[in-house]
Amino acid sequence: MMLFNNPDWVKELNYEYETFEQIPQSLFDSINKDLDRITGDNPLVTILIAAWNEEINILRCVASIAKTQFNAPIEIIVVNNNSKDKTQDTIDKLHVTGMFELKQGCGPARQSGQLAAKGKYVLLADADCFYPSCWVEEMMKVLTKKDVVCVYGRYSFLSEPGFPRWKLYILEKMKDAISEFRQINRPYFNAYGLSMGYIRDLGVKIGFINDNFWGDDGQLCLGLMKYGKIRQVRSNKARVWTGPRTLQRGGHNFNQALTSRITKEMKRFFKNFNSKLPEDAVKKTANDL
Repeated sequence: MMLFNNPDWVKELNYEYETFEQIPQSLFDSINKDLDRITGDNPLVTILIAAWNEEINILRCVASIAKTQFNAPIEIIVVNNNSKDKTQDTIDKLHVTGMFELKQGCGPARQSGQLAAKGKYVLLADADCFYPSCWVEEMMKVLTKKDVVCVYGRYSFLSEPGFPRWKLYILEKMKDAISEFRQINRPYFNAYGLSMGYIRDLGVKIGFINDNFWGDDGQLCLGLMKYGKIRQVRSNKARVWTGPRTLQRGGHNFNQALTSRITKEMKRFFKNFNSKLPEDAVKKTANDL
């Protein structure tokens, strides 16, 4: 974890383009060269990304994944979830498998993607995130252990004006501590689609909720619990990096975002020790990001 600065490797991939038209062909060529190195016809792992209006973010995300260091071929599927910008144009220029899902929502998009996935394992990624080169390796180290059916990783926030890294670092340490309590009985509250992996056949058997609401990732994790173990990938070097826009919802500044999260966790803290599984959907888990 970085205490004062964003990682250098993220800075290199955080291209400052604002529109698809500004992206030079030479950059696509460079990224595709890296993609050709890591992808193959018989992938062990499928990385599944749902994208909605992410014409620049998806470029950054795929560029980071293209740096992956892994000893088996992977597949990258990007599902355009009915975007209204040039997301599809960006996808078409990259050496990835592009799909289109008209029905709005991460659930429908991810369901379409996992049905088409060729890999034995699926890793979920978000279009607005950056992935370290060791991410696939570290996730797979845990996912391939005996009786493990699903894993989730940790994440950090990139600093922006009003959200300095040292404050975000404190928030992340608190978040990591809470996740340890959740892991005891309610790991599905830790399972976010920005860094999550599972056995593809089991994921297909359960299926993502075919609706547009936050929590399709946690719901899938909940369903997987009856088939095996859910484990946390605690490797800090494999942390995914994302912007603080989830903290900024409702116009929140850092202090407001922190207070909101502390209040929410205090209200449900003791529920983390209740081993009874819920009977209905786990909704809106993404609000905890």
